[in-house]
Amino acid sequence: MPTAPVPPEKQAEIAGLEQAIREAVDAEISELAANLAITDDAHLFGANEFKIRALAHKIAAKAIEQHLTRKKTDTTEPA
Repeated sequence: MPTAPVPPEKQAEIAGLEQAIREAVDAEISELAANLAITDDAHLFGANEFKIRALAHKIAAKAIEQHLTRKKTDTTEPA
């Protein structure tokens, strides 16, 4: 499914969020790359697969976290 065109006013927001996510997940990407590089094909799945998935989930969680920290709320009072 093709993505919808991005409005020009969103380009700066996207670029900033992209940079923040890259910085936040740098360690996880390095760990993922090292894990894949040192694991032979015979041991890629099984326990190692779960480690890779955990790293991927951590990356996704940090991306969402970066997005949410950039959101502004209308109130300063706790809900």
